[in-house]
Amino acid sequence: MASNSFKLKGWAVTLASGIFALASKESDKMYFLITYVPVIVFWFLDAYYLWQERLYRTLYNDVRMKDENDIDFSLNVSNYANNPVKNTFCSSLLSKTEIWFYIPLALICTCVIIITHI
Repeated sequence: MASNSFKLKGWAVTLASGIFALASKESDKMYFLITYVPVIVFWFLDAYYLWQERLYRTLYNDVRMKDENDIDFSLNVSNYANNPVKNTFCSSLLSKTEIWFYIPLALICTCVIIITHI
């Protein structure tokens, strides 16, 4: 799941750069706003994979502490989604790894839009 995060971040940068490369200075300003769509979509997808990784890590930690006879080998993580500390989608969405990548990417997109339309 960690490789998914890396790939999603790469795709977010690639698509944002591609949209800027295809847009010309004379194009409509609304065309540039499309750049925010992949940034937001990939941010949510990346947070989803981080959330799933956290759930499975919690499951693993729970299973490793059990006696071998008590393990049921179920991969159902729905019981672990209620942990309010780290196992919520919002905590994954606003984690350091997500915030420090997607907010600067959105700010760079904003700066490019401002610079190209002055």
